[in-house]
Amino acid sequence: MRHFPVFLDLRGRTVLVLGTGAVADRKAALAARAGAVIRRAERFETGLLEGCALAIGADAPDAELRSLAAAAHRFGITCNVVDRPDLGTCIMPAVIERGPVTIAVGSDGVAPVLARLLRARIEAAIPPGFGRLAALAARFRDEFRRRLPDAALRRRVLERLFTGPAADHVFAGREAEAEAEFARALAEGAADAAGTVFLVGGGPGAADLLTLRAQRLLGEADVIVHDRLVGDAVLDLARRDAPRIYVGKARAQHCLKQEEINALLIRLAREGKRVVRLKGGDPFIFGRGGEEAEALLAAGIRCEVVPGVTAALACAAQEMIPLTHRGIARSVTFVTGHTRDGVLDIDFAPLVRSRTTLAVYMGIVSLPQLRDGLLAHGLDPAMPAALIERGGTERHRALRGTLDALVAQAPGWSTGGPALVLIGPALARGAGLAAGTPTAADAEAEAAEAEAEAD
Repeated sequence: MRHFPVFLDLRGRTVLVLGTGAVADRKAALAARAGAVIRRAERFETGLLEGCALAIGADAPDAELRSLAAAAHRFGITCNVVDRPDLGTCIMPAVIERGPVTIAVGSDGVAPVLARLLRARIEAAIPPGFGRLAALAARFRDEFRRRLPDAALRRRVLERLFTGPAADHVFAGREAEAEAEFARALAEGAADAAGTVFLVGGGPGAADLLTLRAQRLLGEADVIVHDRLVGDAVLDLARRDAPRIYVGKARAQHCLKQEEINALLIRLAREGKRVVRLKGGDPFIFGRGGEEAEALLAAGIRCEVVPGVTAALACAAQEMIPLTHRGIARSVTFVTGHTRDGVLDIDFAPLVRSRTTLAVYMGIVSLPQLRDGLLAHGLDPAMPAALIERGGTERHRALRGTLDALVAQAPGWSTGGPALVLIGPALARGAGLAAGTPTAADAEAEAAEAEAEAD
C-alpha cells in the first residue's frame, strides 16, 4: 500500500484548483460538496497557496503543474496533480457517496480507469438506502453509547439492526417503522447478551467459492472456530481483530475431541460472543455439524447453519465430471470412507444395482476395502473412477482409471491432502467433456434413452 487512506475535513478551508477544463471543474465541484472554499487560477503563483489546506492541479501546462507541486512540497501543503502521482503527495480516489457513508476506491494512481470501474460495481451493489440507514444510526448514536456501554454488545445490536428488519424498512422507505426498530433495540439491548453460533460451510478452500452470507458473517464474527480444511484465503476474510481457534481433526489425530468442541462453542456463546464455526465443505455433509447443532440447541444457544460447496460438487466441477447425466447416471450417493474397528461399513449391493455416481469422502485409506466390496457385489471392473486431491483449489490434482488402478497407484501418488473418490459411468462422460468431445458410450446411452422415451 503506497498511499495511506484518509478522509480530509475541508469544511470552511481553502482549496486551490489550478487549471481550466472539465477535469478541473469536477475536482472543484467535489471539494465544494465537502464544504471547501474554492480558489481557482489558470496560472500558478506562490501566493495562491497561502492559507490552503489542499492544492489540486489539472488541465494546466506541465511547467505550471510542476511549479505548483514544488511549492506545495516546500510549504507542507497536501497536493494532488491529476494523472501525475509522481508530482503530488496524494491521489484522488473514485468515490461512492451514500449520505454520511463514503467509499473511496484507489489504485495508487496507476490505474484510475480500473478504480472507476470498481466504483461502478460497488455503486450497483450498495443501494442509496444505506445512506439513510447511516443517518438514522447517527441520530441514535449517543443514546446507544449511554444505554449499552459494553462495546461488544453494542456492536451486536447494531449489526442486527443493519442486517435485519430495520434495514428492510429503511430500504422500503418506511422510516417510522425503522426508527421504531431502533428504539425497540435500545429497550431490549440487554436481552441480546446471549451469543449466537453460526455453523458456516467454508467450501473446498477457494475464497471465491464462499457464499455471500458466509463472507458477511466472517466479517461480523467475534471469534472464529475452524478446522484443518479451512485455508488462509478464507480466513483472511474474517475480521482482523477476531481471535481464531483451531480445532482441526485428521485421521487418528484430534486437536480436540468432538465433545470438547461442542463445549467450547457453548462456552463462547454464553460469553455473549458471535461465533462462526467454520468448516471445510458443507457443515451437514460429513462435517459433524448435526452433532454440534444438537448440542447447541440442547444448551439453549441460538444456532444458524450456512451451507457451503461440498467436496463432491467442487471436485466434479473442476474435473468436468457431471455427477448426473441423462441416460447415464440418475443419482449421486455420498458415502464416507471412514472405517469403524477397521471395517468399512457400507451396504454395497444397492450402490452397484443403481445407476449412480458414487462420491466417497475420506476414502483413500480404505480404498482397497471399497474396491473389494463393490467388485464382490457385481461392479464392472472396467467402471471408470477418479481420485481427486485438494479439489476446488488451485492445487487440485486427479488420478483417473479403474478402481484396481487407483488402489495400485494411490499410495505413491497421494501427497496427504484431502481427497475424494468418484466412481460411476458418468466419469466416462467427464473424460469426453474434458477433451471437448462426447464418448461413444455416451452417445449410445443417450440414443437408448431417447428411444425409450419415444416408446
